Amino acid sequence: MTSLINSSFFAGMVLSLSLIMAIGPQNAHIIRMGLLRQHLWLTIGVCVATDVVLIAIGVAGVAQLGDTSGSVLHVMTAAGAIVLFLYGAQALRRFLKPARPAAPDSAEKPAGHTTRRQAVGLALALSWLNPHAWLDTAVLIGAASLAYAQPHNAVFGVGAATGSLVWFTGLGAALWCVGHRLDSPAMWKALDLLVALMMWGTAFWLLRSLL
Repeated sequence: MTSLINSSFFAGMVLSLSLIMAIGPQNAHIIRMGLLRQHLWLTIGVCVATDVVLIAIGVAGVAQLGDTSGSVLHVMTAAGAIVLFLYGAQALRRFLKPARPAAPDSAEKPAGHTTRRQAVGLALALSWLNPHAWLDTAVLIGAASLAYAQPHNAVFGVGAATGSLVWFTGLGAALWCVGHRLDSPAMWKALDLLVALMMWGTAFWLLRSLL
């Protein structure tokens, strides 16, 4: 019994890590907040909490609904594409016209400053309005949990949620420790261009899926 519980837990954690490691909107946003050292752990907390909720929804049975909510999925996909396009446009604007950093003794907020409300709002938008997040968590992890009978499917979900926590906290810790070494104008331009291309590519892919 114990070995079965352990196997379902680690299976869920491995699946979650394999899905979340790719650089997506959530990871890109966390990387930016980490390099800026602005609300990093708050952003990570929002992303982890979102993943936990979506995984719980998936394991509870949303994956078994199939296409019964097709219209809802289409609306969410279109909304997610808009959010990604706007976020990519902001990144491209920063790439084309980098902001001048504030003077060390200046009392003004540094260029690119994000408030707590903006950080939370953007993290929520990139999580809840991102169909990839729903596909990876609610659908794929939910469907994979069907391979385990109750209560082992719940253990599988806990393992998947643990994988999300491990990845995001590990990424945040790495950024907090070495992020200042990467803080250079060239690094910021490269990151902004990468984010813009990735966001727009994902947005166009989402829009194509609606046609």
